Amino acid sequence: MAYGPGYSTEGRDGARYVDRILKGGRPGEIPVEQPTKFEFVVNLKTARRLGVTVPQSVLNQADVVIE
Repeated sequence: MAYGPGYSTEGRDGARYVDRILKGGRPGEIPVEQPTKFEFVVNLKTARRLGVTVPQSVLNQADVVIE
């Protein structure tokens, strides 16, 4: 299981920083932004290999379930 900003969110935020720098912004003056969207991912394939049973209630809350 993992809970954090998704790859698409990180990529989009990173591109926004690069855009500001390429437009002449100084990296030290660009404010650090906190992610606003987080994803909850459950990897069932790994859980099965480890012998861990993931309750259905947890799977229902997941944004992504890896079979």
